[in-house]
Amino acid sequence: MTRIDARFADLKAAGRKAFVSYVMAGDPDMETSLAVMKGLPAAGVDVIELGVPFTDPMADGPTIQLAGQRALAGGMTLRKALDMVAEFRKDDDVTPIVLMGYYNPIYSRGVARFLQEAKAAGVDGLIVVDLPPEEDEELCLPANAAGLNFIRLATPTTDDARLPKVLRNTSGFVYYVSITGITGAAAAEAAEVGPEVARIKAQTDLPVIVGFGIRTPETAETIARVADGCVVGSAIVGEIAKGRDVAGVLEFVRGLAEGAHRA
Repeated sequence: MTRIDARFADLKAAGRKAFVSYVMAGDPDMETSLAVMKGLPAAGVDVIELGVPFTDPMADGPTIQLAGQRALAGGMTLRKALDMVAEFRKDDDVTPIVLMGYYNPIYSRGVARFLQEAKAAGVDGLIVVDLPPEEDEELCLPANAAGLNFIRLATPTTDDARLPKVLRNTSGFVYYVSITGITGAAAAEAAEVGPEVARIKAQTDLPVIVGFGIRTPETAETIARVADGCVVGSAIVGEIAKGRDVAGVLEFVRGLAEGAHRA
């Protein structure tokens, strides 16, 4: 059982919805992003998604693209992102951490080497948005064998014929993308999300967490009501981009978490 599995089991036993937050490793610099990351659990975050910057982030909108550019300009790498996880683990061996990014940096490092390093650092799961189920042998199956959850995205265009393929080797949770488009593009609507979450849950026992288009505590609450929890990324990254200090960013996160936990 990974930390992700354990966390969702605890949340289910408590009748509580999950709040998942995304931050970009190295944005605006490694020291600040690590300080934010370390403060997320106390701000109410149940699972941390740590973005690994990449030069061609096709699923990300301008907010996260710019965060990645800032991080890359500051020298952030996949290895340094793993170092951040290891540093986080010195004080927190409980909060689940999911690395989110693209396959190229992992491929360049070597899958076997990366998985060994990720596991040693304390990573619990991976979201790699440009590896479809047809490529499971590349990373998904080796990751599962190494004891890491491989979390897949389902979208409004994932029809009933495609969904079983998406779910086949998925573990940890299913990330449902609430809108058709890139991160930060539109607002999530519970009336549209609810039936899609129910459709996915009819085919899997995994928790279904909804992301994209959630920017306020109110939206976090309404979306979490129709799912097992929600993810917020662009809104948090946007606060960092404004130059808010660590305490200010964490206060913003706390409000979102409280919204999700009210559901």
